[in-house]
Amino acid sequence: MELDDAYANGPYIQGAEGYPPRWTVQAAAFREELANTGHARLDRPYGATPRQAFDLFLPKGPPAGLCVFVHGGYWLKFDRSYWSHLAAGPLAHGWAVAMPSYDLCPAVQIADITRQIARSTEMAADEIPGPIILAGHSAGGHLAARLCVQGVLADATAKRLKRAVPISPVSDLRPLLRTSMNDQFRLDMSSAEAESPVLMRPMDHVDVTVWVGADERPVFLDQARWLAEAWGCGHHVAQGRHHFDVIDALTDPASPMVAALTG
Repeated sequence: MELDDAYANGPYIQGAEGYPPRWTVQAAAFREELANTGHARLDRPYGATPRQAFDLFLPKGPPAGLCVFVHGGYWLKFDRSYWSHLAAGPLAHGWAVAMPSYDLCPAVQIADITRQIARSTEMAADEIPGPIILAGHSAGGHLAARLCVQGVLADATAKRLKRAVPISPVSDLRPLLRTSMNDQFRLDMSSAEAESPVLMRPMDHVDVTVWVGADERPVFLDQARWLAEAWGCGHHVAQGRHHFDVIDALTDPASPMVAALTG
């Protein structure tokens, strides 16, 4: 369809096919290391289906609070097992890190996934006291942004939310109506508008910084800019980064991304 190529990332990233296998190896090694030291609570259910579960990684001392990372994949693929190593940066600053999986389209719709991520965040927050910070990548950036809007999280959890970094977010779902992926999303204009953070406002007490790689597809640069402009929030364009490696900064405790997230 009209916008299929515009929203295709892999064909424009050299060696794109090699990224998922590397992610899985890095993530598995990270999980094993933390499980061996007693700093991982794995496969915590938050809903009725097998994919409704999260992993929780714990710092060495009392947690500074809870960080939630939401993975991407166009609401169509991947799960939390690919991304465990991205917890390294926030963990080094003392934050516990929850990584949820969620059911995928077309078995569910995007609005259902938003509700699942809200529920997983609330359940992780029951285990970890203190402030809450959010990060999410691509479709996960959309989901992280949605949690910043009043009425998505339960009030008690929403009041604890301090910062969010949507990374390469899909902030306006309306263009997806002109992609073949919508055969699986099953969006119409009304449901696309209802799930588009760019048409909403974040809660006043949440500090948001939108992050995107300078070498990403033009539509992702647009999507990030649209959200930053609509929300009047921070907007960082990471030089030399594309859609698949922009998230690597989460593994580095000294990175500007981790600084923006952890404060």
